[in-house]
Amino acid sequence: MPNQRVQLSHTAQPGHAPQPSHAPQPGRVLQPSRAGLRAFTAVAEHRHFRTAAQALGVSQPSLSQALAALETAVGLQLVERHTRQIMLTADGTQLLPLAQCALDAYDDFCTAAAGRGDPLAGPLHLGMIPTVAPYVLPVILPGLVERYPELALTLVEDQTARLLAALRDGRIDVALLALPVPGVVDIPMYDEDFVLTLPAGHHLSGATDLSLSILDDLPLLLLDEGHCLRDQTLAACQQAGVHPLTDSTRATSLPTVLRCVAAGLGVTLLPTTAVAPETATGALTTASFADPPGRHIGLVHRPGSGRDAAYRELAATMTTLVAAAHPVRPVP
Repeated sequence: MPNQRVQLSHTAQPGHAPQPSHAPQPGRVLQPSRAGLRAFTAVAEHRHFRTAAQALGVSQPSLSQALAALETAVGLQLVERHTRQIMLTADGTQLLPLAQCALDAYDDFCTAAAGRGDPLAGPLHLGMIPTVAPYVLPVILPGLVERYPELALTLVEDQTARLLAALRDGRIDVALLALPVPGVVDIPMYDEDFVLTLPAGHHLSGATDLSLSILDDLPLLLLDEGHCLRDQTLAACQQAGVHPLTDSTRATSLPTVLRCVAAGLGVTLLPTTAVAPETATGALTTASFADPPGRHIGLVHRPGSGRDAAYRELAATMTTLVAAAHPVRPVP
């Protein structure tokens, strides 16, 4: 029997919708539309074109066209079209979960982008130096939660240099620092004085008109290098022509310095926001200067952030909260 080449052709049966023809083109860039993905997932869910169209709020022809366009875009038949039954092809079954993930990601992107229209609704990474954070957070956090319920705040406590590096790298959005700081946009918030902190029972306790020159005769305990409070204290002494004894104990945290003061190892300068919580136990006492040194606290952000107005609002809110609880001077 001679060899015969048999060619099979498909003819649509009466009452059956014709199957679309697809010719994949290897190497081409696939560009499925959101409308096509929505049509595909709706048809897969309802297994009925009219019901799927109603669920999406579109006409049935529009749904069919969107699905056909998706199949053409990917070069695959995703749905078997029959008069009384809709079935997914093997390719359709495999791609359906991915289509749903793509739609979910698209919706998440739109939601996140819409939320970023308000930088105070959504994630915000806030840096703080260690000599500020413990004393203002107890009043700032509840106030921010009440004022900005959609704000998802992440706090980073670190020294100034590392916070500035994180700010430049985009790992944090804003930082609460002692000003001035070069290379960033600063929003002044409040000024606070430094007081002399002494062990309980010290003969200078309660004085209100001290001169910085008193530090010439007292062992001054300082934070270790890298802490801006150390630099500010030394700068104030230098400006006043004072040369304190600073070759004694140093520590990496302010609470450690204060424990040493309480033990009689020396004295230190303390910002007013820290006075109430650190002297509550009675182990420490304070004295004030006639012309007190101090520091300027503010919020800083990257020059190109595009959120200056929102960050100024945030700074104003935090200033109000801090000033209600501590003896600071808000910057107008």
